[in-house]
Amino acid sequence: MMSLLPLPNLEECNSGDPVVLTGTACKGATGPPVGVVDIGVSSSAYYFHIALPGVKTDPGEFNCEIEKFGKVLIRGVTSTGGRTVSRYSRVFNMKIQQQCPSGAFTVSFSLPGPVDPTLFSPNFRSDGIFEGVVMKYEL
Repeated sequence: MMSLLPLPNLEECNSGDPVVLTGTACKGATGPPVGVVDIGVSSSAYYFHIALPGVKTDPGEFNCEIEKFGKVLIRGVTSTGGRTVSRYSRVFNMKIQQQCPSGAFTVSFSLPGPVDPTLFSPNFRSDGIFEGVVMKYEL
């Protein structure tokens, strides 16, 4: 039988730590940050997607504004990084290492050129990615 994941060695398991990290988690990198943006360009539009893990999409708690010169402003609230989590009638005290802190955030970035803010098509995917297509504006 072949293991696909690296197994912790005996020394790691007997270290007394309540959690043993292996793989990419043991490298000490933080979890998915809020606000990592990728931008695509076509002849008539701009496409962007931005990582928003744990962001609430409720009305009044999430907003995306686009200005005609290409500035994008996203405001929201993230629920990740809480100190306690209630699941299955139990309360868990969390040791936060891999997630961004909970609370309000603002992310802004600029698209490569002017846009028509009225021609914006947003989509918030179930995997925590917010994406949008906005048409270019010819001056």
